[in-house]
Amino acid sequence: MLDYELSLNLKVLKHEEKIMDLQTIKERIAVVESKRDYLLSLLEQPNLGTLRIDVNQALEELDELIDEFRRIVPEKEI
Repeated sequence: MLDYELSLNLKVLKHEEKIMDLQTIKERIAVVESKRDYLLSLLEQPNLGTLRIDVNQALEELDELIDEFRRIVPEKEI
């Protein structure tokens, strides 16, 4: 029984290492949001060519990520 409990506790600890706390997630979202302005400035470049498609796609995905975060985490917690 003791071996089973120890094994179970180790699995729980291992799982907890993979979970980020809310503060870490907020910090990473802030970094992502700061990159958005750079992507917008790239769109203003006249010589972007076909990379414009990739930049637009990146902006769309970034906006979806930020929107999803705001839906999941209430504004008062942000």
